Amino acid sequence: MTRREARAAREANGAGENGDAQQAVPHEDVRAPEAEQRDALDRLDFDAVITGPIARVEQPEPERETVGAAVRHGADDFEADHPARALFGALDSEPAGDDPAPPTGESPLAWRQQNYLSHEEPKRKRRWIKPLVVVVVILAVLGGMVGAAYSIFQPQVAQLVNALTPKDDDYPGDGTGEVMFSIVSGDTGSDIATNLHKAGVTKSYDAFYTLLLRQKPEPEFQPGVFKLKKQMSANAALVALQDTANRVENTAVIPEGTAEADVLQTVADATKIPLADLQAAAATPADYGVPAEAKTLEGFLFPATYTFPPGITAHDAIKTMVDRMFQSLDAAGVAPANRWNTIVLASIVQREAGLKDDYPKVARVFLNRLDQGWDLQSDATVAYGTGNTHRVETTDAERADASNPYNTYVHPGLPVGPISNPGDLAINAVVHPADGPWMFFVTWNLQTGETIFSTTEAEHEAAVAKWQQWMKDNPGYE
Repeated sequence: MTRREARAAREANGAGENGDAQQAVPHEDVRAPEAEQRDALDRLDFDAVITGPIARVEQPEPERETVGAAVRHGADDFEADHPARALFGALDSEPAGDDPAPPTGESPLAWRQQNYLSHEEPKRKRRWIKPLVVVVVILAVLGGMVGAAYSIFQPQVAQLVNALTPKDDDYPGDGTGEVMFSIVSGDTGSDIATNLHKAGVTKSYDAFYTLLLRQKPEPEFQPGVFKLKKQMSANAALVALQDTANRVENTAVIPEGTAEADVLQTVADATKIPLADLQAAAATPADYGVPAEAKTLEGFLFPATYTFPPGITAHDAIKTMVDRMFQSLDAAGVAPANRWNTIVLASIVQREAGLKDDYPKVARVFLNRLDQGWDLQSDATVAYGTGNTHRVETTDAERADASNPYNTYVHPGLPVGPISNPGDLAINAVVHPADGPWMFFVTWNLQTGETIFSTTEAEHEAAVAKWQQWMKDNPGYE
């Protein structure tokens, strides 16, 4: 309420008390409530109520009592009919709740106008949701792009990581101790890398083989025995194998399945013993204690790596190999009376079998055929009888040649003698053959040595067709 209205109210009260003013004739106000609200708004002093804090008049204030309903008495009666009550009555009637009370000595209305009707704009709440969604979307898109790029370029990334990541697959230095390492004729670089790792010379297959592939021109390895060391670096091992000074003299490497003629040539090359001397010494098999059935030393020259002392004679060199074969037969439990048949069959198994696990199966096939009176039909025996000691394949004409005493297609039972010098694996396969009803076998993949074992002739013919197709697909294979 403005000062003008308050003064008018006091004058009206004063006139009623003194009886000087005439009593107004009562009448009924029939204006609509909307009109009353407009009149109330017209009488408000918006300069004081709306536009800012109310200016306080410095007047001495009466002593205040405790705020309460009893203290307000006349003020409540007055404000009940005042037009401003319609607008601000809600403020007075709100429950206190958490609303703080005005400071002592300050008008409640002025305090509320100061605190609730200020022109200061409320501080806007920071909106974090929208920026957060944008960031999440951006990260998701970037993550998808990175994932797609990695899936496409993963091989290249893996190669780069491998190239930048040092590998602990090689020993440092030149190694320690001593290892006698053998290289057999026909060994590939991969074979040498495998054998070096198995012998404890290099730390891994990859260390040596990867180094070998980087060499230009490609190194050539000579068969023989080399004096190496344990735990050598791949580079040190490669250099040592290329150095002829590390090649042990008088060392002969005899692979399993080698024929007598090739064994004598290898020993002659290693020991410098004339080949003629070795052939002459081998011409009298009885001098070495072999079975009486033996017309040659074929089958009794054990395949191994031999280091012969300087100046050894032809007879002593041969005797060393024969004695070693007797040791192997004894270790397998072969009685002297059974040495001949065991060596003959083992020599065939040695030439016919490919993979290590197939040796006992091949032995079982030949034993099954012998038990049922079937011909052995071994191509290896036919080839040996023609003078071919390096291949197994034969022709139709060779298989039909009855003049070949080693032809097991036309001559029943075992051949007249061994066709190679078998090793421990073949000997033990004959002594301990696998169990099975197989009557046929065909090594259909000559590169991998994969073999098919069959029981019926129909199964065997299908396996032969598979081998023939492989031969057509590999015309240059020898």
